Amino acid sequence: MNDAGPQRGNRVTLYRNGSVYSPADPYATAMVVEGDTVAWIGSEQAADSIADASMEIFDLDGRLVAPGFVDSHTHTTDKGLALRTLDLSGAASLAELLEEVAGAAKTNDVVLGHGWDETRWPENRAPTAAELERAAGGKDVFLNRIDVHSAAVSASLAVRAEVTELEGWDGAGIVRTQAHAAARRTAQTMTTAVRREVQRAALSHAASRGYVALAEMAAPQIVPAEDLLGLLQLAEDERESLPKILPYWGQLVSSAEELRALLDGFGGRLRGLAGDLNIDGSIGSRTACVHGGYSDRPSESGELFLSVEQATEHVAHCSAVGVQGGFHVIGDAGLERALLAFAGAAERVGLETVRRARHRLEHVEMLPPGAVEQLLHFGITASMQPLFDAYWGGQSGMYAERLGSERALAMNAVGTLQTAGVPVCLGSDAPVTEQSPWAAVKACLEHNNPAERISARAAFLAHTRAGWRAANERNPMQGQLAPGTPATFAVWDVDELSVQTPDSRVSAWSTDARAGTPLLPSLDTGRLPECLRTVVEGRTIFDAQA
Repeated sequence: MNDAGPQRGNRVTLYRNGSVYSPADPYATAMVVEGDTVAWIGSEQAADSIADASMEIFDLDGRLVAPGFVDSHTHTTDKGLALRTLDLSGAASLAELLEEVAGAAKTNDVVLGHGWDETRWPENRAPTAAELERAAGGKDVFLNRIDVHSAAVSASLAVRAEVTELEGWDGAGIVRTQAHAAARRTAQTMTTAVRREVQRAALSHAASRGYVALAEMAAPQIVPAEDLLGLLQLAEDERESLPKILPYWGQLVSSAEELRALLDGFGGRLRGLAGDLNIDGSIGSRTACVHGGYSDRPSESGELFLSVEQATEHVAHCSAVGVQGGFHVIGDAGLERALLAFAGAAERVGLETVRRARHRLEHVEMLPPGAVEQLLHFGITASMQPLFDAYWGGQSGMYAERLGSERALAMNAVGTLQTAGVPVCLGSDAPVTEQSPWAAVKACLEHNNPAERISARAAFLAHTRAGWRAANERNPMQGQLAPGTPATFAVWDVDELSVQTPDSRVSAWSTDARAGTPLLPSLDTGRLPECLRTVVEGRTIFDAQA
């Protein structure tokens, strides 16, 4: 504990009468922020001695101050659109979806929606183009499936977007791969002003959920380069009120010249040429590349979007110049190909060169034999989404339906990876899952496979400090609260605090104050913590009271 008072000069705020999650003092109840830095952390008694009229006093009233969350995989524009258009995640049947489309068509020239999941419907099938055409009265309809790797389109949009001759058109109304990208571009046309408004809505929403930074996983098949450039400009223009953006661009390179041109095109601001550079697709749309095929459709085994040679070239060129690279990979066959690419790149430029670039892989839902050892060998970070298991795991979930219960049980193996020492960071893949960081922590604590469960503290660190590290943050102090660290945190209204682990025997003694373990919100009370304030380097970007 450091009981020395703060230096004067910058604006000073004293947060007191609560709990501060800090490695500097597990019993801290107060914190002083001076400008953009945490100046002091300590006890309530010490706070009494340093408080004065020049300070802004924030009475925590028993609330928790903790490092802010990093969403390590998100799609800002898609999230903003999902907030403004039809939310179909609650549609309980195909008939209900068609009713919602009909209602939206009364006030919209183009009906956009997101979040439908046919595996939860009694009809157990997707809408057809003809059904959407009738429901919308001939208007264009584009409805992203919940995984955003396929969509349902109306007949009129299919014609206007010219998808019927493209790869990925199923002939009935579902678009994947090339057809999906073409339909998306046609349906989601926006002016620059509208795009900016959509992005601002998404970032403000994230701030209200306690996120201080978002790893934006942009890619050419998702958005044009102008989208990411506009997002970076927005974050810079309105930095006083928005989370930080950690930008990635998922575009393949086959030469050093291509790589440098891309980096220059984004003004040197990219964190890497990684993210949603797809090696495969998703389980829900049956485009993830899996060994043994899909149990509910044995003739299909997914889509492979990059060859091993293409991926090898990309990793080798990124490694050679010290740029973080990586891929979107979900299926076990897809991950196997990604790891072959890292091995090939190591042969070309050297293992240490590959390791120094600190590459990352997104999702990593299925592990082929030997994958854990290879991830460690190449120094790769796994960027994972715990809510995938909460949404679709278990004996009766979508994963079991698509892959069988045995393979489903082994998915999203966050416990296996963390125990082995593979760096893991956590995200939402918004708009695929909700941006609810404590729900993600809870999903790790309650994984459908007990062998994959981790403690709340391990999950919290993976969703905060590890997110900064995975994005090669230059300031090593981001993601923790101690004197001298950036004042980047959130204030949470919580029911109670405790130490939570998958092992009840450990939990029983860890909650004893003598253990000296910083406490986190209890996640079994029926109410998740509510964010009251989010602060990034001293700037309040969300305040519930305002």
